[in-house]
Amino acid sequence: MTKKKAFLTSAVTAAAVAAAFAPAASAATPTFTDVAPQYQDAVNYLVVNGITDGLTPTTFGTDLHIKRVDAALLIARSLGFSEKSPYSKITYKDVPARAQWAVAALKDAGIMDGKNSETFDPNAPLTRNEVAKVLVNAAQLGVDDTVKSTQFTDVNSNFAKFVDRLVEFEITQGKNATTFGATDAVKRGELALFIARADGLLNYYELMVMHTNDTHAYLEKAPYRATAVKEIREFYDNTLLLDAGDVFSGDLYFNLFKGQADLPLMNYMGYDAMVFGNHEFDLGDDTAGHKELADFVKGTQFPMLGGNLDFSKDPAMKSLEIQGFTDTPVVGKSQYGTILTVNGHKIGVFGLTTVETPTIASTASVQFLDYIKSAEAAVKHFESKGVNKIIALSHLGFDDSVRYDNDIELAKRVEGIDLIVGGHTHSELKEGYVSNVFDAPTLIVQAKQYGDLLGTADVIFDKDGHIVDYAVELIATNKDTFEADAGAAAILKPFADAVAAKKAEPTKAVAEVALPAPRLDATNTTDSVRANETLLGNLIADGMLATAKSINPATSIAFTNGGGIRAGIDAGPITVGEVLTVMPFGNALGILELKGSEIKAALEHSVAQFPRENGGFLHVAGMKFEFDPSKAAGSRVTKVEVMENGAFVALDDAKTYFAATNTFTAKGGDGYSMLGAASAEGRLSEPGIVDFQMFIDYIESLDKVNPTIEGRITTIGN
Repeated sequence: MTKKKAFLTSAVTAAAVAAAFAPAASAATPTFTDVAPQYQDAVNYLVVNGITDGLTPTTFGTDLHIKRVDAALLIARSLGFSEKSPYSKITYKDVPARAQWAVAALKDAGIMDGKNSETFDPNAPLTRNEVAKVLVNAAQLGVDDTVKSTQFTDVNSNFAKFVDRLVEFEITQGKNATTFGATDAVKRGELALFIARADGLLNYYELMVMHTNDTHAYLEKAPYRATAVKEIREFYDNTLLLDAGDVFSGDLYFNLFKGQADLPLMNYMGYDAMVFGNHEFDLGDDTAGHKELADFVKGTQFPMLGGNLDFSKDPAMKSLEIQGFTDTPVVGKSQYGTILTVNGHKIGVFGLTTVETPTIASTASVQFLDYIKSAEAAVKHFESKGVNKIIALSHLGFDDSVRYDNDIELAKRVEGIDLIVGGHTHSELKEGYVSNVFDAPTLIVQAKQYGDLLGTADVIFDKDGHIVDYAVELIATNKDTFEADAGAAAILKPFADAVAAKKAEPTKAVAEVALPAPRLDATNTTDSVRANETLLGNLIADGMLATAKSINPATSIAFTNGGGIRAGIDAGPITVGEVLTVMPFGNALGILELKGSEIKAALEHSVAQFPRENGGFLHVAGMKFEFDPSKAAGSRVTKVEVMENGAFVALDDAKTYFAATNTFTAKGGDGYSMLGAASAEGRLSEPGIVDFQMFIDYIESLDKVNPTIEGRITTIGN
């Protein structure tokens, strides 16, 4: 993990402290008769930017001591805190109504406290010691707790570290070489000067956003992720941990525990929010609704976000839905969005789930609403609350089919979203993606899949809530980079033991013959899973086709890459562990809409390297083809037939077919650019069913597992 503690200072403060401050050119410059030249620019800056007013149209009160309550108002406004935002209720009984929001904001942020739990002492003058502490806290400059004294003899040990830091940044200086004037009351002009000098520090806020997506119950690496999260929290003051959906479906941890293995680990790590992914709806029932999902939501110690979802007709989920936004997170419930408070700063976070979900999951009676309108409503709501830092927690997909929705389109069409934390497409955005369609940028991040990576987005906001700088890093969470967190490992152990036992169990299927996955070597020079039709390749392709047909009955063919078949299966009872060894990557089902000509081009690519082995060699179902390896690559396929109404007929180059494959191949893996292009054009549907589970379900449905070589792939010529 690359630690960037000095990121804020290096990116912003050095330049800000050196830069001259100036009022907005469009505002009228005030004229006060009592402002000395050394204070003029600072006073103008505060008044022009709406931070404070003069005492009268011609008098600022430069030499008057400023009260603690008035200082709180100035500091809160300088930091960009809004009077509209919801803050914690203060216990001080002496704060006037006009300043309660400012005092509450500063207390929430740990910037300014009262004299005790019940008294703020609003009319007392603010001392120079106090202003040093307040400004250092406000600017998040950090202090060295070992500093107990300074060059100034009148600064006691309680304030030394704050004065030391403020002087280091040249925001103030002593009355002379040895005297700071520690207990002197600060004048209005002096505070104006301090705030103006610190403007470059006060107007920026650094937030470290950690994020995961599409973990799919792959929990073996969760203890390493827990360690990474702890280390980052120790290193950064302001952090969030978000999940962009698809915790459900994938590994055996889900098949056995239906989300209840993920839940205690996510609670332990302290996730701040999660959006519903499409796979969270895989177990829906038309009558009972989403019982397993409801059990998961009820156990969360963080809010679930469904900004474009309507659960009102779902029997299991309707009681767990808040149809609207919440000012503070409501855990164990679904809400459109919520306001997360991080050291006093309000962050608006809302969720979006792909509207493609009803076509690729069992959504039952859950309604999916327009994602653009839902996002616009979220931005409008947060802005009405005075919240200007807005995050979309998205399970739309980074560059998924625009006919449904995706993050790039969201950033283009909805103004006001600063950060999109995404999932669904399993995209590895190593450097993030920035959309500059509007005046303020939108940063999009995503952290691949299966808990392999912890995404981090270290972002700096200005006072208007716009991102002015950022650093993105995807951190590998495994034993090579982190020690396993003991607490997380203890939580995982009983679930891991059950999974290990399950892997040793036989499926309900028995292989009547051995199903090898041969590779060429010194003793085998003829048969290869990466060059020839094989029993196991046929069986896997048949299972893929059968599953795809259950989702889209128009699917007529299937093909799967030989490189994804990593081992064979012995004759006899087939264990779960064997299946996972055959297909260890957790590839998911995809259904492509292709022209016959594109299918033929894919088959040409499949056999282009024959007789050499090729991981992209395709095993097929619902079709058969012949090729002549003596011809030039790209012109080898001589005949292609597809099954229609129980008989094979010639492939029609102009006809459209639905073809099942895995999403790796569908998106252009192994050099299948023609498939990748179709996917990019929005002709790919991703039901998301994982290959090993699809295979197990299929072989368990057969009367016997006894595939044969059927001449699906035939070589002709020499």
